[in-house]
Amino acid sequence: MIKDTIAAIATAMTASGIGIIRISGEEAFVIIDRIYKGKKKEKKLSNEKSHTIHYGYIMDGEEAIDEVLVLLMRGPHSYTGEDTVEIDCHGGVYVMKRILETVIKYGARPAEPGEFTKRAFLNGRLDLSQAEAVIDVIQSKNEYALKSSVSQLKGSVLEKISEIRKEILYHTAFIETALDDPEHISIDGYGEKLQGTVEKLQGAIRRLLESADNGRIIKEGIQTVIVGKPNAGKSSLLNVLAGKERAIVTDIEGTTRDILEENIQINGICLNIIDTAGIRDTEDIVEKIGVDKAKDYAKDADLIIYVVDASRALDENDEQILEMIREKQALILLNKSDLDTVITKELLQKYTEKPMIEISAKQEHGIEKVEHALKEMFFEGKVSFNDEVYITNIRQKTALQNAYDSLEKVIGSIENNMPEDFYSIDLMDAYEALGSITGETIGEDLVNEIFSKFCMGK
Repeated sequence: MIKDTIAAIATAMTASGIGIIRISGEEAFVIIDRIYKGKKKEKKLSNEKSHTIHYGYIMDGEEAIDEVLVLLMRGPHSYTGEDTVEIDCHGGVYVMKRILETVIKYGARPAEPGEFTKRAFLNGRLDLSQAEAVIDVIQSKNEYALKSSVSQLKGSVLEKISEIRKEILYHTAFIETALDDPEHISIDGYGEKLQGTVEKLQGAIRRLLESADNGRIIKEGIQTVIVGKPNAGKSSLLNVLAGKERAIVTDIEGTTRDILEENIQINGICLNIIDTAGIRDTEDIVEKIGVDKAKDYAKDADLIIYVVDASRALDENDEQILEMIREKQALILLNKSDLDTVITKELLQKYTEKPMIEISAKQEHGIEKVEHALKEMFFEGKVSFNDEVYITNIRQKTALQNAYDSLEKVIGSIENNMPEDFYSIDLMDAYEALGSITGETIGEDLVNEIFSKFCMGK
């Protein structure tokens, strides 16, 4: 058990309406008694009831530092599970630092990044998947990321993992018991029964693994690359989607030579959009570097938006781009629909079955259809968080894959008629791998690494 008392500023270090200094640990109430003075009467906050708020001053000896509200929370009914005090003061940077210095002077020590949540985990208030969801809530960039993180914070991942581990543990215990007492417990033909169970468990893990790609998109955003020939309207499209003049737009081909990046919110989802140089054969060394960069970014993209100048005939550059997007998730935009067009959907459908939309980036026509298509492509028109669990964490995904592979070894042992103790070895490996997701089987070094990524005061 951790005995010392920690303190940190829990709000952003910038001028604001309010600032919060958080204290947690065995001495939290002792320390606040040393520095708090009531507004109207003297009182010891350590004698007051839990979950009450008190109005007064923070004092350093005889000096009043600030007028404050103090919130008292006795363990285990607090975020960390320990006695916790939160001081709500005026939100000036200097006054917050001065109060923190006073708290430390009278007995606390500065908290490490993420130490409050780490204590919540160590004290059993949160499992590790919930603790990781805390930082995801803080870092959420869009509506879906927030909903997914809150779902995990409520224990959605814990519930799924616990169900699978419970089933694994039951069968492992049965095998071990049967091997210890073969006279009374028979395991003849048990392999066939176990195989069906293991395949069912693999299916549950597979569904979680399959959610990881959508989970990454929800959390980090869709890595989107805009490609097309020079002067097709790529930069104009970026500006329309961004709602500002982000890229230079001219009638001169090859204006965009380097990579432009913009984070854009569309229908509650996040697009990390990269505008690239127009793809064409060129002798210009600088432009050629830009074209090569565009091709490299397109290889790693979640989505390619191919902007076609519908007023110009297809050429070998278009053929090159169509080949580039053949195996990729892509959306084709027939731009400049406000002009006389020579390229139609019917013409392009001879080359590709990718979805197509007619737009005019200059006139901002068809942009709503683009936004709707993007949402449909990645979330089938909707995202439900009522019973759907999304894995948004690479550490959790790796642990799930390890568990799946261990269960695959169980099936291999059954099919090869291996002794039953081989089953239990691999079952326990799967059990341990899944336990690392919730923090039940995890080393101290990894715990420290995970929480070191948290912000100070959380």
